Order: sequence, then structure tokens, then C-alpha cells
Amino acid sequence: MRDWCLKKSTGIHVASAGIAALVGDAADSKAVALMADKGIDIHTHRARQLSSAMIAEHDLILVMEAGHIKAINAMAPQSRGKVHLLGKWNDNEEIADPYRKSSPHFKAALSAIERSIQAWEKYL
Repeated sequence: MRDWCLKKSTGIHVASAGIAALVGDAADSKAVALMADKGIDIHTHRARQLSSAMIAEHDLILVMEAGHIKAINAMAPQSRGKVHLLGKWNDNEEIADPYRKSSPHFKAALSAIERSIQAWEKYL
């Protein structure tokens, strides 16, 4: 698992965790290749499970699917109001998990993630 700082000057800290993570697993090789094409090395990334402690320590939690919001709010009711779809500013777009799917699914997910991050930037 790796935590990222978007820009040192912003103080924004980004972390990744899953609701049903295969803890310790590496990123899918298709994701590693797509990110390498963008000059980002994620080969050391490892999956980790979202915990109540992680939820408490973060001000904003962005998820890919509406079901994730429900699951996180059920796990930690105090998280209500700080869990949102990554695609919120793109008409509440949900981003399908490409796990165990073909390369076009990974490319589509990456494209949706990039659009969504760009839309969030003005709110951070």
C-alpha cells in the first residue's frame, strides 16, 4: 500500500483501501502497465482493508460505487457526510471495478477516474 501526496504545497494526503480488499495483493498487471504508460510506478502497491480508524482519520472519502457509500456508512455511521462518489461532479457517475476484466475495462475505469479527479480539483 502506498499513500500519495498530490502536491506538497497543498497538504493533500491521498490513501487507498478497499471494502473487500485482497489484503497484500499487488495491483493488477493491466493497471500497472496503464500507470507506467503515464510515468507512474505502482508495482509496489499492495491492497489493504478499509478500517474504522482510517475512516476516522480522513476528512473526505471518495468511492467508485454507490454501494461503497452504504457499506462505509454502515461500518462507521460517523462517516456520513464525508463519503462521496468519486464521480459526484460528473453526474454521480459510478466507476465499475475492472478487477478480473479485460484491458478495455481498465482503460475505461482509468479514464473515468481521471475525469472525476479533475472535476474534484476545484473543490479541494
